[in-house]
Amino acid sequence: MNPAKTAFRAALPIIERVAQSVDRAFSQFIQPRRLKGNLILQMYVGWGTPSDIELTGRVLLPRDMRPPSKGDPRWRNFRNILRRLFSREVGGVEVVGLLDGMTARAVSDLDGYFTLRFEPAAPLSGGWHEATVSIAGREGATRARAQVVEQAKFGIISDLDDTVIQSDVTSIPRMLSTVLTGNARTRMPFPGVGALYRALTKSTQERNPIFYVSSSPWNFFDLLWQFLDYRRIPLGPMFLRNWGTDLLKGHGGYKHDVIERIFAKFPHLSFVLVGDSGEKDPEIYAEVVRNHPGRILAVYIRDVTEAFRDDSVNKLREEVRKAGVDLVLARDSLNAASHAMALGLITPLEYRSVLTSVARTYEA
Repeated sequence: MNPAKTAFRAALPIIERVAQSVDRAFSQFIQPRRLKGNLILQMYVGWGTPSDIELTGRVLLPRDMRPPSKGDPRWRNFRNILRRLFSREVGGVEVVGLLDGMTARAVSDLDGYFTLRFEPAAPLSGGWHEATVSIAGREGATRARAQVVEQAKFGIISDLDDTVIQSDVTSIPRMLSTVLTGNARTRMPFPGVGALYRALTKSTQERNPIFYVSSSPWNFFDLLWQFLDYRRIPLGPMFLRNWGTDLLKGHGGYKHDVIERIFAKFPHLSFVLVGDSGEKDPEIYAEVVRNHPGRILAVYIRDVTEAFRDDSVNKLREEVRKAGVDLVLARDSLNAASHAMALGLITPLEYRSVLTSVARTYEA
């Protein structure tokens, strides 16, 4: 192993403790002042089973940002990105949630995060439910959505950057320009991804759930949610990262832990895994295939890197094939759609919709 990597891993617990100490000291100074301000709740997407639902959110001081439009100048988009990154979180705030007659309470931590847990006496129906969340002792409430999975043929776990959203990972200058100066209306999806995901999430009864697991910080949640909604890409719970010491823990470990949580929550559900070749998705998904035999229907990897990376992905393809799972490496969504149709995950008509979407993009 590289000596530098070994030294960094050895020092990581110390770095985390120092960062946490600094964070606590700063919070003790700033939190009492922030508590006196006008607080808002940024709600994320709840998820769970008919008898166990969790809903996460964050307590923040507000920052003024207009709804995005295609004509927004780059400087305004960049300013909004900075405003998202430098959020002003508020800890020690009691939050009350109401979901289908159930009440749950939680207190925000030093980074402003809180999780409400609902355990209904009678199981909830599958599908989307709406919750109202408020700050104890203050007027006003915020609405949030929660997805309850009861019956589904299978689930989908997908990355976001370079899998759904084009980020130009192969060129650092283009990537920085795209990420830092774009917004939910100007960012572009990969060809056919919306049609493919709409096909995969369809079912004769309850829709198949989709879960987005990304290394993007929670600060970008609203941008990502608006992007999916605007591009008609199926919505689902997102699992993002805390902008802080969590980023020191590495991409692979974090993502694998989230996938394990999803698998544990739905032990009888099989999954389709979708990612890209830009980071460690192929390696992470190969490990998931090893750890959960029989639960992975297919692995779809978007090819966004150079040929040298394809060699290592192809080796992983052979490895997962021995476990009875196909790993499809492709530049667009069409090959994945063809494979999904062969497995019976989507219909021929849905495959044609992906084909039409991809062809239309390349003709434009």
